[in-house]
Amino acid sequence: MRSTIFNLIALLPLLGGSAFNLLSASALQVPHIHTPSPQDAVGVAESFLNPGGVGQEAAREHPSTTLGYASDVKLQSIGEEFMVLTHDKFPDHRVKIKSTTGWCDPDVRSFSGYLDVGYGKDLFFYFFESRSKPSEDPVIMWINGGPGCSSSLGMLMELGPCSVKDGPKTANDTDYNPYAWNDKANIFFLDEPIGVGFSHAEHGQKVATTEAAAKDVQAFVTIFFEAFKEFEGRAFHMAGESYGGRYLPVFASAVVDGNKALVKAGKTPINLQSVMIGNGVTDHFTTIESYFPFQCTLNGDLTEPVQSIGNCVSMAENVPKCAKLSRKHCIESHDYTQCWMALNYCEEVLESAFWSAGVNPYDVSMPCSPEELGDSLCYPVTKKIKTYLDLPEVRDLLGVHEHRGNWSSCDNGVGARFSQSMDSTGQTWLYVAGLLERGIRVLNYVGQQDFICNHIANERWMEALEWTGKESYNAAQFADWSVNGDVAGTYKTSGNLTMLKIRGAGHMVPYDKPKEALTMVNSWLNAVAYGDEA
Repeated sequence: MRSTIFNLIALLPLLGGSAFNLLSASALQVPHIHTPSPQDAVGVAESFLNPGGVGQEAAREHPSTTLGYASDVKLQSIGEEFMVLTHDKFPDHRVKIKSTTGWCDPDVRSFSGYLDVGYGKDLFFYFFESRSKPSEDPVIMWINGGPGCSSSLGMLMELGPCSVKDGPKTANDTDYNPYAWNDKANIFFLDEPIGVGFSHAEHGQKVATTEAAAKDVQAFVTIFFEAFKEFEGRAFHMAGESYGGRYLPVFASAVVDGNKALVKAGKTPINLQSVMIGNGVTDHFTTIESYFPFQCTLNGDLTEPVQSIGNCVSMAENVPKCAKLSRKHCIESHDYTQCWMALNYCEEVLESAFWSAGVNPYDVSMPCSPEELGDSLCYPVTKKIKTYLDLPEVRDLLGVHEHRGNWSSCDNGVGARFSQSMDSTGQTWLYVAGLLERGIRVLNYVGQQDFICNHIANERWMEALEWTGKESYNAAQFADWSVNGDVAGTYKTSGNLTMLKIRGAGHMVPYDKPKEALTMVNSWLNAVAYGDEA
């Protein structure tokens, strides 16, 4: 889920390697790592392309058998004990992985672990093979938003292979999800940035911007496909929701730009095919301004406006001033203090009245009090997910680092750092344009009952986007999208850009409309136009 900068509302949000060294987890020693300088941090994502230095010393401290191509590591060789993999070409990085097969999804192989993307920054992941053809199906990466929310929410609440039973007591207290997105895809759920969920930094490093987090994610993706050769070259799709509308275009751009270095180094580039954004905040300014029409007009699934006439008149009077101030101080000049004041003003006059309406900001068709929002994000299921992930048996099964404290759905520290850096004011739409110009498909799907990252804002920024396909995209008309003969939403598409508005869904489409969400993603993975499904 997503928070605003000032109100901080409730947040919602492997393997076949060449020349990899195997070490038992018990034999792993703490490597010699120097304290990184700012320049080191900037170069983390590229460091594995130029091996040498401290990493070579660390590698020599752990003598082991180097595997050649004749004895590649395969997923089936990973057991229930942690296996630590290092690579002679990537001496500063290591993968720590264990099998969780039989957990959550009994019909597929599954894994969890950490990938050190450099200097002791360990990103936690879950990985589930496809229920269909794991040796052929594409790979999806899923992230949640926030900023600062764990992908465990997406995995256990929305699109993962299982959900948590009421009153969980053991690791087996899960229910099978027939609409999981690993129906026809291999999928990993990534906790990012550092500090989110079970991810952690050995030396206390912090991340405060999406661009900084992108370096770690790009390193993760590159090492993932290099380590796990059976997925190398496979079609890859990056997906997420909410603040993922800010994350994903930047993360995907880092992957695309990083491919040039991979090719130059003689490595296989990442076969990134698309980005899928669910109820995202890609344009923070348009999102704030959209709060007036969303609350004060009949739109989407609303049968009456959310706000009183008096509040709507006040908002209408302030929209022009808000737009003028935010663009002058946040885009044209980006003066930190003036931009902060402009956004504070906009959120005060356009958003604050919503919190007295007594409805769920993630689904305005549902009531939710401020107390319920603070306690469970308006979704009690988040509380049992926390109970489940704090069970010692579950943490042991997943291999969670022993020094990690209790799990939280969203990390307030990460959220605060991103807020202080005013990360949300980045012009993320420029990254989207760059991806489209390079042939990357972009799907923006939006549940129409969501207020916080609503369909009006997403439709507006997509139509304003400057790219070579702008004219044809804007000329396209919305058409009905049906699932099993029933109209489930509307869509429009032109070239590589598609918008899909889903009826009866809020902020978390896979949670509200699981069948429709799975139909949506399977069609997208197969590049089937939404009006052409069988």
